[in-house]
Amino acid sequence: MKRLTELFRLALLLMLAAFISGHCPAFAAEAQTGHIMTVRLAELPREARETLALIRRGGPFPFPRSDGSIFGNFEKRLPKRPHGYYREYTVPAPAMTGDRPAVPGVLDRGARRIVAGKGREYYYTVDHYRTFRRIRE
Repeated sequence: MKRLTELFRLALLLMLAAFISGHCPAFAAEAQTGHIMTVRLAELPREARETLALIRRGGPFPFPRSDGSIFGNFEKRLPKRPHGYYREYTVPAPAMTGDRPAVPGVLDRGARRIVAGKGREYYYTVDHYRTFRRIRE
């Protein structure tokens, strides 16, 4: 029964990911071209704007073990920089409060992140690093 519940949750997450990618044509086009588009700060979801404010303040972050960790840029989707230049931060799902997940029993951080460069450049991803948008103030 526990295994069935886990499979059901995984299926829900996959359906949500498919729904998001199918309803974000700009992100889908970006994934195909490799071009980094921009997004205005005001266009970001509230949770992303709040995460950016936390980054600028230095925390506290909802996932302290993960937030602020080095983003390796292994897929080379962001401009090439020295190792350690980029840091990643969780953008909580709308229903998350503190470190509690939006889906009870699902302990991952979701797919949304802000990746911050040392040069005060910020990138937003909704699909766990597959595509990025540079945040424009």
